Amino acid sequence: MKKFVKHSLLIGFLLIILLSFGIMFSHYWIEWQTEDRLYSDIDEVPAKEVALLLGASKYIVGGQINLYYRYRMEAAAKLYHAGKIKHILVSGDNNTKYYNEPIEMKKSLMELGVPAKSITLDYAGFRTLDSVVRAKEIFSQQDIMVVSQAFHNKRALFISDFYQIQAIGFNAKDIPLAWGMKTRVREYFARFKAVLDLYILKTQPKFLGEKVKIITTTSPVD
Repeated sequence: MKKFVKHSLLIGFLLIILLSFGIMFSHYWIEWQTEDRLYSDIDEVPAKEVALLLGASKYIVGGQINLYYRYRMEAAAKLYHAGKIKHILVSGDNNTKYYNEPIEMKKSLMELGVPAKSITLDYAGFRTLDSVVRAKEIFSQQDIMVVSQAFHNKRALFISDFYQIQAIGFNAKDIPLAWGMKTRVREYFARFKAVLDLYILKTQPKFLGEKVKIITTTSPVD
């Protein structure tokens, strides 16, 4: 019995070591592969026809505005008004009739002066992988600007590379580390899952469906 327990503990310890290595390897792989395609200065970011705006819930527990959401909307609107993008593909979760990220995001963008004709909604962006793959397979976009916080953009660009999508990232303003620590820790596991999804599990989007054509319009400063 003691021998069995000792053997089980050894296996458990080795599995923890292996998992930790996998998590750290995935994290730094994504960092290394994507760091040279991120922009935070709107004057330096190259112009693209379409931006993929990644979703987030508008409110956090307690009813306060989610700053990740607010800063992403502001970044996308800023890009549009600066003429850096002509159209915004809004991708978010619409899992139930009571929760509709894309609609809320569209409303926020329009409040920031982005016209409805320059916004297309993707209601099946349940995960970052779904959002990126659907941008190519459903909306026929193979050269995009991803808009989110830097840590999220890196994972999205990593997925884009796997699917041979030309992508750069524009970094929305981040929130203080003390407020976003839980999200940052979770990102380590999300990156590990991304590597597993792409290279081991071959995970596909939850939904694909019929193609949707995006017609870009001229932005105000063009």
